[in-house]
Amino acid sequence: MTQLILVVDELSAWEPYFPSENLVDFESYLKQAPAKNAPRTRVINLCKTGKYLSNGYYCSLLAEARGQNVIPSVSTLNNLRNKGLFAFGFDGVSEALDQWLASGEPVKQLKIKSYFGHCQVPGLGNLCRELFERLPCPIMELGFKKRTHWELTGLATLAPRDLVGEEEDQFANALEAYSRIIWRKPKSVKRYRYDLAMLVNPEEALPPSDPKALKRFVKAGERAGVNVEMITRKDYQRLAEYDGLFIRETTAIDHHTFRFAQKAEHEGLVVIDSPTSILRCANKIFLAESFAKHGVPTPKTLMVNPKQKDAADWLERELGYPLVLKIPDGAFSRGVYKVADRAALVDTLGKLRNASALVLAQEYFFTEFDWRIGVLNHQPIFACKYFMVKGHWQIYRHNGNGREADSGGFVTLPTFEAPKAVINAALKAVRPIGDGLYGVDIKEGKGRVAVIEVNDNPNIDHGVEDLFLKDRLYDMVIEDFVRRLEAD
Repeated sequence: MTQLILVVDELSAWEPYFPSENLVDFESYLKQAPAKNAPRTRVINLCKTGKYLSNGYYCSLLAEARGQNVIPSVSTLNNLRNKGLFAFGFDGVSEALDQWLASGEPVKQLKIKSYFGHCQVPGLGNLCRELFERLPCPIMELGFKKRTHWELTGLATLAPRDLVGEEEDQFANALEAYSRIIWRKPKSVKRYRYDLAMLVNPEEALPPSDPKALKRFVKAGERAGVNVEMITRKDYQRLAEYDGLFIRETTAIDHHTFRFAQKAEHEGLVVIDSPTSILRCANKIFLAESFAKHGVPTPKTLMVNPKQKDAADWLERELGYPLVLKIPDGAFSRGVYKVADRAALVDTLGKLRNASALVLAQEYFFTEFDWRIGVLNHQPIFACKYFMVKGHWQIYRHNGNGREADSGGFVTLPTFEAPKAVINAALKAVRPIGDGLYGVDIKEGKGRVAVIEVNDNPNIDHGVEDLFLKDRLYDMVIEDFVRRLEAD
């Protein structure tokens, strides 16, 4: 059972709102003795937190010391004192404010309040939600200035006592929705040993697992006594309710999937994929250096600054044609260019000048298929051959609309039928990455094997990767979560 506590500086600050049995003042919270076997506790710190070493600061500090989940966290409060934090941009902010203010007097400065990631300004919903995901605070005041365009220039935390009139109603409604949906999770009818959150995106065009595979993970959880619950981006604040996080959405660094992994790890959850795995696998430059250091067989690989004046000459001399250029963080064959001659090389380098400070260049190693070896905790669990799209040199061919892609055929084999050199190369490639779930892409031909990359959340689709092991593949993944949970 989860316990919820609302902490205010003084009980009088709560007079405009309905009484709550969960409410305590700071002095009472300070005197609460930590219990060894206390239920899991969530704290919403509604004290004034704007000053360092204030009641609000100590409320969050005490909550963390007591092993309670609290918003705002001490880390969030410290980040809010960093004025450089607001330098990042948000798409659509200036347009939304211009439209909202169009019918009124022109202004150059503006302050808007956000309650648990919700605000009353049309068009700023995404901004408020993203800020709440990055810096979870019950009440925030957003400061904007208009220079050439509107910019976010400040963030401040507020307490319920700072609100008046309609603001009190807006806060109360947001708190009610937040506490009902986020904190008070209904009990499962069946009792499970563990709760596992599985992050998915129903709108993703090329997800790591299709709906049929996701259902099989849920069934595998039931067999292992694990409650596997599918969650989405909007459930960020619910993570502390779970014992583990399994990410089944395509990951990236500047993305909510990475923030989910970071938060889950911070809360002590077992996480696949861990933030470290995402960081290491998401960038092909890191992988290239790691492969070189640990003697992993790869195609001949060079790193180049696309702005370098003699880049084309150097690549032409070292690799010849055709060659392959890759942006560091591409996925599903995106950001990968086959270059057949000097003109194409110069043109592609020009296109990539502003995409990344470094670009990966590799010899072109043609094969009719790529091996994908699934590895979990340093053990191979599936082996697939992914064939190239007919008339194309990659296993995916994107159609330009961002949502559709052609793919080649596949053959799924038991791992013991895959060439030993391929399996060994896969295990060698993941060793410096971590002990999570990975998919290693490998080319085999002309008497050699070459690792292309390691994927931190490999595809597990029904009827493809599970074709040989069937439900046993899903059981293996869930059982590994159980092993990690019981080892903690």
